[in-house]
Amino acid sequence: MDQWDQPPYQPRVEPASPVRPYAVTGGRTAPRVHLALEALVWSAAAAAAHVDMSRRPPEHRAIYALCVQVRSVAEVSALLRVPLGVARVVIADMATEGLVQVYQPQLEAGRPDVSLLERVLSGLRRL
Repeated sequence: MDQWDQPPYQPRVEPASPVRPYAVTGGRTAPRVHLALEALVWSAAAAAAHVDMSRRPPEHRAIYALCVQVRSVAEVSALLRVPLGVARVVIADMATEGLVQVYQPQLEAGRPDVSLLERVLSGLRRL
């Protein structure tokens, strides 16, 4: 079997908490900073700082583990089976704390980059 026959790498991620979404976000419905659904998230830079995630909420640990590979906010939401609003709030909080890095794509005339959206859509279809 060569490398192309193998399924894509999927990290071992503990399931998100069964707690209601509003409890996970502290009742917030919007992130403190704008976070586009196509924004890219990764935890590699934070991993270099040897962050101890053992005392973090399960949602933080799941996102941290999942984002060892670069993921879009939409992918994180889909893979963890949490509402997009919850994913945005938690990821924004984690970015503020330096637990993950976020790349926000530049908008051209108020519109996102089409090639980036196509890549995100392709990734979501693979799920």
